[in-house]
Amino acid sequence: MEGFSENARRFISAYNQIDQSLRNQCDLTKSISYTEAIRKASRFNALVKRNEDKLIDYGRLRNAIVHSFNEDSVIAEPHTNVVEEYERLAKAICTPPLAIDTVLNRDIKTVAYDTPVKDVVESIYKTGVSNWPVYKDGMLIGVANSRKLIKEIGKKIYEKKDLDEYLENTKIEDAISNFGDDTYYTIANKDVTLDKILNMFSENRKLALIVITETGSLLELPIGVVAIADIMDVNKILDNY
Repeated sequence: MEGFSENARRFISAYNQIDQSLRNQCDLTKSISYTEAIRKASRFNALVKRNEDKLIDYGRLRNAIVHSFNEDSVIAEPHTNVVEEYERLAKAICTPPLAIDTVLNRDIKTVAYDTPVKDVVESIYKTGVSNWPVYKDGMLIGVANSRKLIKEIGKKIYEKKDLDEYLENTKIEDAISNFGDDTYYTIANKDVTLDKILNMFSENRKLALIVITETGSLLELPIGVVAIADIMDVNKILDNY
């Protein structure tokens, strides 16, 4: 890149980093253009999707810099603020931060499978924690979600059931078995990145909680959780990374 200005060199370097990273992530051939790579990556990468138009515009600027370069007549020269923004995007896309180092909530509230529904509801009220991973014999079998519990309790009231009897004598395992087939929680390993966290919540609008374990196994106790309420923090960290 001899002859280019410092800003142009930095800008082209950011372009190359993003281009190569997305080709590796999407397993794309060299024949695919940068713009096509952005379009394809946006289908599964929420961070790329959110910045899709900007990334494509920056790609056009890179082409103007490279293909129209003439030492005697500089047609395109990126401003410093544009270079810094492109470098920030390159860093976030190519080496995104880990959830375990940023938003991971380590104050994990879990509950045993045979805990009465009454005790779980009381714990939710006292702590303000809406999602409690439920474990049985060391295995994650579900998540006691406050909204789903309220719906289940409301159903008992509607059916004119003895509410006290239900709350005191129903195990949380039995309660969550009636929550339906909605995938409202999932599990990930300790290496999950913030862009992947963003993808999970973007792809499943009903997702309420991501349980993080060492290897992403149901047979491991959680080392932390990320809830839907943490999405604003995820976006803020990626915007400032």
